[in-house]
Amino acid sequence: MVNTDVRTDESRTRDRVLRVVSQEGPVNITALVDRVGLTETAVRRHVENLHADGLVEAREAGGPRRRGRPAKVWVLTAAGHRALASDYDDLAGEALRFLRRTGGESAVQAFAEERVAGLEERIAEHLDAVGDDPGDRTDALVRALTVEGYAASARPVGTPGAPNALTGVQLCQGHCPVQHVASEFPELCEAETEAFSRLLGVHVQRLATLAHGDHVCTTFVPTPTTERPSR
Repeated sequence: MVNTDVRTDESRTRDRVLRVVSQEGPVNITALVDRVGLTETAVRRHVENLHADGLVEAREAGGPRRRGRPAKVWVLTAAGHRALASDYDDLAGEALRFLRRTGGESAVQAFAEERVAGLEERIAEHLDAVGDDPGDRTDALVRALTVEGYAASARPVGTPGAPNALTGVQLCQGHCPVQHVASEFPELCEAETEAFSRLLGVHVQRLATLAHGDHVCTTFVPTPTTERPSR
């Protein structure tokens, strides 16, 4: 007879691996070992099981190739994202469709703005506490979004000092509580992007979204060094 405590621990670890792939993906086994704190053998077993269940998929890692097997990185599949989705997606979709039928597109837009206003109000104080630097505010935004359930992370992009190079921070959201609803109602994503611009004090650019089938939401946040000298 299988010990129920062991089975529960296994399930929790599996969910933890899935969420780390959601947050960090594309991510390799070494990085997963560091984040999850298990042996490589244990992590590989969980990843293989998630792959067998269709929740994660492998991609060939970029960068220079080495001898032997091609390096793999892992990302969530559409089924993996659904596994992390809220049980209330269907109800939310029905409610927004009803709102659109009875109040028109402007009603949906007003709802999206009202919803993100609540998020903005909850996390604004965390950003204000770190000052005006866009990089510091982005780090604070990542922490706040993660608490809100967005599995957020940030990665520097660009080469500072390079001529005509765009540098900044790439804000990633590996999970979105309204992902499947937003695929039908992009107003939710648009309102969120505008809120990020207000919170960070710079114009940000949304590059990819889970709602459109990408494996992560990606937003480019420029730093002051991205400003090009006037001619």
